[in-house]
Amino acid sequence: MTAKILIVTGDAAESLEVLYPYQRLREEGYDVHIAAPARKQLQFVVHDFEPGFDTYTEKPGYTWPADVAFAEVDAGRYAALVIPGGRAPEYLRNDPELRKILKSFFDADKPVAQICHGPLLTAAVDGLRGRRVTAYPALEPDMQSAGAAFQDAEVVVDGTLISSRAWPDHSAWMREFLHVLRSKAPVT
Repeated sequence: MTAKILIVTGDAAESLEVLYPYQRLREEGYDVHIAAPARKQLQFVVHDFEPGFDTYTEKPGYTWPADVAFAEVDAGRYAALVIPGGRAPEYLRNDPELRKILKSFFDADKPVAQICHGPLLTAAVDGLRGRRVTAYPALEPDMQSAGAAFQDAEVVVDGTLISSRAWPDHSAWMREFLHVLRSKAPVT
């Protein structure tokens, strides 16, 4: 049976941070499902870095359907979790159904890949306390408040938790995630 991977996201997620792991994991042979607050067509965004701007800019990105609503997710059926960034984590961290999903992955010590603003979700379920992480650099105070040791690096691996700063770090992020994932849930 093919191992299943869950990506949790919503509107205003960063396009590349959803679609790169989605396609890369499918390429490896995993069955990947995208979960959101509801089954619907999601509107992603593109965050870019432009000269003269103090922070990233945001433009409309791709649309993509959610396969399943958070309330329908049976976390026990999934081998690993991917948490993209963008603005979506800012409001998704308030969703009680999503918090149940996140907590179950951490309680079972399953592989979790988080990037950019995604660690706001894991912080909401106290999944970062005592861990080493990276995130979008502006989140350093949030990560420290969540009890994590923040490192400004392209990828940080702490057991089964793999984190990266933003989409420019994708290759390192997925390389390390796949290393952990293949040992915990190899493709059959």
